[in-house]
Parts: sequence; structure tokens; C-alpha cells
Amino acid sequence: MPTQVLVPAGVLGLKFDRRALARGLDRQPDIIAIDGGSTDSGPYYLGASVSKYSRAVTRAEWTELMIARNRNRIPLVLTTAGTCGTDACVDWMLEITREVAHDLGQTLRVATIKSSQDNTKVAQNLDHGRIHELADAPSIDRETLLACDNIVALAGTEQVSAALSTDSDIIITGRATDTAAIAALPLMRGAHPGAAWHGAKIAECGALCSTRPLTGVISVNFDSDGFEVEAMADNAHCTPHSVSAHMLYENADPFQLAEPGGVLDVSKAKYTALDAGRVRVRGSVWRPSDRYCVKLEGARFTGYQTSILTILRQERYVTRAAEWVKKLENFLHAEIDGIDNPDIHLEFRLIGANAALGQLERCRATGCEVGVLCLVTAPAQETANQIAKLINPYLLHFPLSEDESLPTFAFPYSPAESERGQIYEFCLQHVMELDHPLDAFRLETHEIGRATSR
Repeated sequence: MPTQVLVPAGVLGLKFDRRALARGLDRQPDIIAIDGGSTDSGPYYLGASVSKYSRAVTRAEWTELMIARNRNRIPLVLTTAGTCGTDACVDWMLEITREVAHDLGQTLRVATIKSSQDNTKVAQNLDHGRIHELADAPSIDRETLLACDNIVALAGTEQVSAALSTDSDIIITGRATDTAAIAALPLMRGAHPGAAWHGAKIAECGALCSTRPLTGVISVNFDSDGFEVEAMADNAHCTPHSVSAHMLYENADPFQLAEPGGVLDVSKAKYTALDAGRVRVRGSVWRPSDRYCVKLEGARFTGYQTSILTILRQERYVTRAAEWVKKLENFLHAEIDGIDNPDIHLEFRLIGANAALGQLERCRATGCEVGVLCLVTAPAQETANQIAKLINPYLLHFPLSEDESLPTFAFPYSPAESERGQIYEFCLQHVMELDHPLDAFRLETHEIGRATSR
């Protein structure tokens, strides 16, 4: 059965074109699907179990989508609630849903899928050989797993399908793959498996696969042979180039995508422009795996951090910034008591030179200034603060050589030290083998606005 999925945006909280959403609803979609998070912004959100998006913006956009769902009487699915998808973030979104339903006078059935994992049970799976490494995975042991502040498993289409089978109006999931919410219903209704997974990958970030990526809204039609994708905003077009290029997005291999239960292969896919704005794709292949595995994400607390930033502008220092930092670091370790403590970590990043890639940076161009960011991580916030204060005068005046006048650099703000609070790190790049797709997840239904359950 053909299935039309409306994707309002790449993530809840990033805005979408309201006229485009209305146009998409006029197409009579079968479901609205939107993602709620990712690991893009680092491990803090998983470690602290909080959303990166403001509650007010999340609530406002969710209100519009709940109104849209009610207008067309179709399911609304949100995956990876609250950026990180922990159980606490699912509860956070459920609370927002209750508030909005009350304000709108809606009565709803809401299904939740929780993805948080019990550390001890994950450690037991490690003991039993059911945790498997992915590429470049860090070494783990029981102690690593038990030290994680939060571990989540990524749900796939099977878990979302189970929630859809409860006849719920709204589905809110914990951590899930970006494709799960979009591919689930088409697969349930007999769509071509390769097309379902491929179309879901293309549409996961909304209009990013179009010529106007910030407009958000995408419509995808799935059938037994392939899928068609179309952007809903004015002057937004999907082209064979913009659609095929999205397989490169957040994916190491542009032709294969691993998901729970199998691998998508698009090496034989054909992208055809149906008109100026629509693209049809055929030839994608879904290859089921012989075991069902879900990816694990874990974050653990590593200390408290304070940052301090200085700006180098003298040409001699800009061109020799890396050398200057190395000499400064050696000086600090020799002169400041406590820095050599194994629990104290000092890191320098050159803003404007290699802040993003570090030693992997290959571009050697330099500008008129370079920012030097110093990050001090320690077991206590006050310790990190005090070390940053000790470093402060050297970031302002430290010379390249002992026989030259002291230079003067610039702090862009005062005070120069900024508390960053608790810091977390990712510590898992692994999958966990399951006997059944729902083994690591908990599905519940909630009646909102009704005195009795149906």
C-alpha cells in the first residue's frame, strides 16, 4: 500500500516553514514523523540527561504539530526525545504533550518507547559476548560500563512499529536511529524494504535534501517499487544531486548504511527527476543481517572544566602559534604546582588554525589573528578555576624566547575565566545483540485527557 510520510524538519526545535507544513498536510499524508535529537552537540546532553533545545521553543513547535496531527487525524511520531533520548527526556516530552493537550482540549493515546539501559545488564551482556565493537571503538570493560552516567540503545523500525500497532495518536521514543520514525509505517504497509530505508535516510533531516535546506518540510511517498521525495516550501526543489548527496551526510560510506537488523545498499540506486522539484528513486536494496543488534551510546562524567581564551595578533606569534603553545605548556607544567596531577587535564586549541580537527588539520593558511583556547579539567570546579587563574597571566604575556620583551595579547572578555561546569565524554562505539527487538526497550501507553482508558 502506498504510504506518504510528512517530515516537518530535521529536528524538533529547529523551526520549519509553516506554509510548507500546511501544503504538506493538504497532500493527505499517512503520518507525521520528526526527529528530536542526535549526538551532534557532544556527550554533555546524554551525560546530564537534558535537551539542548529550550523548553519554550520545543513546546511551541510541538503544539503546531499536535494541531496538524489532529487536523488530519494521523499519527505523530517523535524519536530521540530531548536530544539524547534518555528515559528522563521521554518523560519531559510526555509532560509537554500533556500540557499542550490540556490547552488544546485534545484527548489522546500516547505511546512511549524508553531506551535507557541498566548498566549492570549491559555489563552482563559484555560478559556473555553479546557486545560487539564498531570501527575505532574504544576499549571497554565492566568498570567502564558501570561508570557511565547514562547508556541508551538506539531503537529501529521494529520498536516504532510496535508502538504504531497500539493505535496511538502520538508516539514519543527514546534514542532511535534517524530513519526509524520515517521507515516504520511504510514497512508495515508493504513498501519496498530498500526504498523504505533509503527514503527514510534521505528525509531524516527534512529539507536538507533540497535546494532550500532551512525550510524543513519534506514529503516522501513510498510504494512497492521505490520512493518519491518532494520539498513543500516555495522555490524549494529536490534534484537528483541534492537527494543522492544526502547519503554522504553523517555516513562514512555513501553507498551503505547499517541499521538495526540489516544494511541498506544504494550502490545500484537510480535517481530520476520527475519534474523541477520531485525525484523518484529505485534500485535500493535492503540486506537483512543474521543477528539483530542495536547501537549503544554511553557518556560518563570526567570532571569539571574552566576555559580561558586569549587572542594572538602579532604576525610572529600568529605564524608560530603552535610552537608558542608547546613552549607555554611545557613552562606551565614546570612552574605551576598541581598541573602534573593525573586527575588534572590541560588542553589547548588554536581557534582559526586547527580548533576543529586538531592534528588532522591539513590547511596551513593563517590569518591576522589566532585564538588560543585553554581548557582546564579537574575533579572539582574550584580546582579548575584556580588553575585557570594561575595560567591567566601567561596567556596574556608569555614570550616565544627568554631574551625578548614581554608581548601583550588580548582577552576578548573579562573575567577571562569561564566556568563550564560538569564535563562528560562518550565511551561506547559498540552494538548489543538482542534475541528480540523489544528486549532492550519498554513500550507503554498513556491516556491523556480521558477519565478511563480505552
